[in-house]
Amino acid sequence: MSIIVTDTGFSEDNWTGGFASPDCANDVAALDVPSDADPHALANRLTGLDMIRIDFPSFADGRGFTLARQFRLMGYKGRLRAKGHVLADQYAMARRAGFDEVEIDDDLAARQPEPQWLARADWQAHDYQSRLRGA
Repeated sequence: MSIIVTDTGFSEDNWTGGFASPDCANDVAALDVPSDADPHALANRLTGLDMIRIDFPSFADGRGFTLARQFRLMGYKGRLRAKGHVLADQYAMARRAGFDEVEIDDDLAARQPEPQWLARADWQAHDYQSRLRGA
């Protein structure tokens, strides 16, 4: 079972539309994007998608953060989800990169319970770039 993490804590997954791989037909509602995907190859499909779920095969693999940022810069306005090995310590970075939510499994939720994720839910308050700019 998967747990969805948002700024308000843990919740059940309410997405029922399923996910398709990027090489499927253009008339899908959601894509399951691997961390090594080329975002520019998907540029013409972004406006028709309700959700993009980006895989994190390892907590040390930061390519998903880059993909999220690129999709947002390319104009994607839909729901953006990180899936896999994202740690509570990475939640603020995920939100700043453009993710709306993180999907974790039960094992990770047991090792890093909801209070650890909620401690990072105020991701806008401790932004080092804002501190550097004096904001």
